[in-house]
Amino acid sequence: MKELGLGLLLIGLVSMILPLVNMNFMFLGWINNWGPTAAWGIRGGITLLGLVLWLVFRNRD
Repeated sequence: MKELGLGLLLIGLVSMILPLVNMNFMFLGWINNWGPTAAWGIRGGITLLGLVLWLVFRNRD
């Protein structure tokens, strides 16, 4: 679960940075179909979920 959390965290951070530098990643392009407010909410949710998973499972073996 720690790896899944880290992956979601990284995907979320990348999806937040790319629109700011006027780039688009095809895998995450569907997010923009929901409108700008919902897109940022989805990006934030993915990032937050990844952070929570990583923090909860980081000390487990």
